[in-house]
Amino acid sequence: MSLFALTIAELREKLRTGEVSAREVTQALLNRIQAVDGKLNAYLWLNPDDALAQAERVDAKSDKLLAGIPIAVKDVLNVDGQPCTCASKILKGYTSVYDAQVITRLKQEGAIILGRTNMDEFAMGSSTENSSWGVTRNPWDLERIPGGSSGGSAACVAGDEAIASLGSDTGGSIRQPAAVTGCVGLKPTYGRVSRYGLVAFASSLDQIGPFTKTVADAATMLRVIAGHDDRDSTSVPRPVPQYSIAGGVKGLRLGLPKEYFIPGMDREVEAAVRAAIRQLGSLGAEIVEISLPHTEYAVAVYYLIATAEASANLARFDGVRYGARVRGEDVIDTYGKTRGAGFGPEVKRRIILGTYALSAGYYDAYYLRAQKVRTLIRQDFEKAFQKCDAIVTPTTAEPAFKIGEKSADPLKMYLCDIFTISCNLAGNCGISVPCGFAGKLPVGLQILGKAFDEETILRVAQAYEQSTDWHKQRPVL
Repeated sequence: MSLFALTIAELREKLRTGEVSAREVTQALLNRIQAVDGKLNAYLWLNPDDALAQAERVDAKSDKLLAGIPIAVKDVLNVDGQPCTCASKILKGYTSVYDAQVITRLKQEGAIILGRTNMDEFAMGSSTENSSWGVTRNPWDLERIPGGSSGGSAACVAGDEAIASLGSDTGGSIRQPAAVTGCVGLKPTYGRVSRYGLVAFASSLDQIGPFTKTVADAATMLRVIAGHDDRDSTSVPRPVPQYSIAGGVKGLRLGLPKEYFIPGMDREVEAAVRAAIRQLGSLGAEIVEISLPHTEYAVAVYYLIATAEASANLARFDGVRYGARVRGEDVIDTYGKTRGAGFGPEVKRRIILGTYALSAGYYDAYYLRAQKVRTLIRQDFEKAFQKCDAIVTPTTAEPAFKIGEKSADPLKMYLCDIFTISCNLAGNCGISVPCGFAGKLPVGLQILGKAFDEETILRVAQAYEQSTDWHKQRPVL
């Protein structure tokens, strides 16, 4: 098997024994990117010389968890000396002057930062069609989207252009693209992974997590990036487990929420997910019916809270401090012209919506009410976890749709995250693993866990993955 097609675990064994070198692995990935990224457009920035120089410096035979492993990074994370544009024209030409905390941890464990991946502008979208640098395509069908907003990070792992990658998940932006591209996507508990160095979209929702080819690799990545960070006020000072994923599911109770199987759901997606749940039952898990009654309000709540926080966070991009600048007659005119030229349509739409929700006379009616319903959604999960150890659901209601299919209807696009949003609102952890196909397109099974109980969802995901072959299926490019 080609080096670029291997997992972290497989490559680490070869690197430790000296069977291959870090330079050989990195070169194999660079050759793969050169061969296929013209079709996928997964990368926004790549510096082959720098990647190879990192490979030369690393001690691939060390015991570090990621020594010699090339990792791709979503273009929303700061890496010292690299551009950080968030796929937006307003940050064109900006070069980061520091490392995000997760990048520091990757480097400490010997990882090679391979390149920066495409995304929806400022992480606002569900399809990676909102990038200022062109759409990323799904490796399984080049006419279809790879999900979003971390579509580039998902596509590069699914297309064997990286061994693993980092993305960010605000309302499903790791799990949803993982599902539609057929890889593993893990969203840790809010506060488990430092957000220092992540360009904020919605500060109370954003969380950094990995895309990998296997559940074991996801556990390895989480061990590296998790942990308390004094520079992030939302980082929780809790010890990081070893994330043992052995043990199977026998004796575990898995909740099946009735609200997650909805009218209009793709029949093949539903069939694949229900088959996966039966498989978990056959492995010894007890499947129990639960209810999350406020699920129907999650999309509305999310798009009020997320846009309100985005309107505040994106105020800093004004053409004065960094990034692009369009000069006007005075400072106010400069603000308007810079933001008008620099932001894309979806970012402008969300800033306007969020500013409206926070404006005088509407704060109580919209933003404050949304926060109250958010509390009810979190309480739904707390009650559900009294009856079960983890929750199993579809990750998406349909497989990857065609590029342009939903672009003209923002509401249809927003509904793409209907099964993933509640997890972010509650601050819980979640993972998506491949569980079948709808036609020739991948389907994902979502497993949700209690806050800081990533070990249980990884254990369930591992048991399912090892009992099936879905994760071994690879697209032909």
